[in-house]
Amino acid sequence: MMRNKVFEVRKAAIGDIPEIHQITKEAFEKYMELAGLKKKVAALEENYGDIKKDIETKEVFIAFLDGIPVGSARIEMFPDQTAYLTRFGVRPDYQNHGIGKALMNAVDVTIKQMGVKKLFLHTASKAAPLVRFYYGRGFYVDSVTKNRGYIRALLCKDYS
Repeated sequence: MMRNKVFEVRKAAIGDIPEIHQITKEAFEKYMELAGLKKKVAALEENYGDIKKDIETKEVFIAFLDGIPVGSARIEMFPDQTAYLTRFGVRPDYQNHGIGKALMNAVDVTIKQMGVKKLFLHTASKAAPLVRFYYGRGFYVDSVTKNRGYIRALLCKDYS
């Protein structure tokens, strides 16, 4: 018998820093694997202080499945009615359970409430599951760059 899973997505608090750090570590190790990267990405270099600063200056979300912290996302807002999504990640053991969709729904609600017209993010263009996920949420490729040593797609979602 399949029981109903309880999702919760809420704004992150300072007390969530250790969980966000662990989620980011697991999700971005998987990101490196999907993208075929050898050099550590910046997300894996951050510390508790970096996460605290983001909680204080950005919109930071944490997702729970049956009370277990399993995903997080951060949004930086800009005065020109655009925003940038960073550190969007779900623990690998909990992927493909709707957590990413629930997190993105919370992001969408916040973006619309704040009057943002376009949301941007970068992802590895070789990470096909991620690219498919973002396309399914209404993003499209705006441009690509190799400034970090691998092909990163700048994705955009229009809200206007």
